[in-house]
Amino acid sequence: MNAPPLKRIGKYHLVLERTGSMKVNADVFASERIPVERGALDQLADATCLPGVVRVLATPDIHIGYGVPIGAVVAAEDFISPAAVGYDINCGMRLITTPRNAEEVDLRSLARQIHGVVPLGEGRSNVCLSRKGIQRVLERGIAGLLDSLENEMHSFPDAEILRKLDLDEERALLDRVERRGSLPGNPGAVPDRAKERGQPQVGTLGGGNHFIELQKVDRIDDLEVAQAWGIHPGQLVVMIHSGSRGLGHEVGGHYMRAASKYDRQHGIGVPNSNLSIFPLDSRPGKDYLGAMNAAANYAFANRAMMAILVKGVIRRCLGKLDIGTVYDVAHNLAALGRHHQKEWMVHRKGATRAFPAERMSDTPFADWGQPVLVPGSMGTASWLLRGIPEGKITLFSTNHGAGRVLSRKAAGGKRRGKRGRIIQPGAISDRDFESSMAGVHLICKDPRSIKEEAPAAYKDIDAVIDTVIGAKMAAPVARMVPLAVLKG
Repeated sequence: MNAPPLKRIGKYHLVLERTGSMKVNADVFASERIPVERGALDQLADATCLPGVVRVLATPDIHIGYGVPIGAVVAAEDFISPAAVGYDINCGMRLITTPRNAEEVDLRSLARQIHGVVPLGEGRSNVCLSRKGIQRVLERGIAGLLDSLENEMHSFPDAEILRKLDLDEERALLDRVERRGSLPGNPGAVPDRAKERGQPQVGTLGGGNHFIELQKVDRIDDLEVAQAWGIHPGQLVVMIHSGSRGLGHEVGGHYMRAASKYDRQHGIGVPNSNLSIFPLDSRPGKDYLGAMNAAANYAFANRAMMAILVKGVIRRCLGKLDIGTVYDVAHNLAALGRHHQKEWMVHRKGATRAFPAERMSDTPFADWGQPVLVPGSMGTASWLLRGIPEGKITLFSTNHGAGRVLSRKAAGGKRRGKRGRIIQPGAISDRDFESSMAGVHLICKDPRSIKEEAPAAYKDIDAVIDTVIGAKMAAPVARMVPLAVLKG
């Protein structure tokens, strides 16, 4: 539907007021410095028309997605929507700390050696799981991966890093992963094609906006929390951004098609075929939840495997260092949560959980709240924040990044043929791209398409974080800047 006009009700808060077939208002958190696409607002308004919807909101990185905009939170009483999760289930972040300052390290050499153990780009393979191994991962996430690494070493490459792997160290890190890196997955609900694609892809980065960045901590906003989390100024840290790879894409596509068919057959009134739902108590709804959880487990395991490889390279280059993990958090996920004394299915698409301290009991974050990882665009800053009680205004959710202002084609241009001949130039020139990446060492799989991920294709991350802080969605802890970037 065409969204009603946005009404500003606060410096960082706007609203699409309920009208027509809308069942609830839609809240939009953005300052006047942040552009918001009309098409994304139309998609947000569509989400308010779903039967059983109870809350719809947009984080400041909102932009057009498939069915539901990216940077959206949709809460429901009795349905689950594959489109409100997206194709890259549990696309997420992990932040790794080192005891070294960035200026002490040959970052170009370190980045090259990481590239040697983590394949970049789409369709790449790395650690190949056995059939039992993929089953373990889909059922139990990181714990299943570690069991496979312990019991099936013959199935993996004869790599020095894996031979020196300390499984006890990795198991001790599970408290530093959202939901301990394990959801109740149902491998039987995962299509066979998804399993086939996922089996050889553990420990691969993927393409698009996924990255591994070597970063320097350039600012501390909360010294007490930063110290508790092992963060200090000038420090070398590593951020990993990736998801469930081809497996998650297959799961997402399979169930989006199934939901569209289900809604037509059962006469469920949805705004369009791209925004279909399953009743939570239906057989296909339960199957999707189990398959989505399984794909999320795969994504947790994939980031854990990349972290193992990255840490192995760091120790090989710099010696046996004490390397820490701040947190690993999901972006694209739906989960039951208690809000306003009610149990809702909360979909976060291009949005990340940001729980306050009281929701983090029995974890290392019971005193300060959940770490929140918000990456910028390639070449710009990323942020570490923490969940706070005031975050209930967004169902304890924040944005997952800066958010696009240019589509990939608009940014990089349109190409044709195997050699990628440009038939329509992009909005970002080579000179502008090089200027925006000054001082950042870039390693990428496809130099022809890298401008699609240029900083100018994204919103200003610091303006986005200003809204997060101003709206009290989360509180800042530290800011990091990239020094070397590995992209697919």
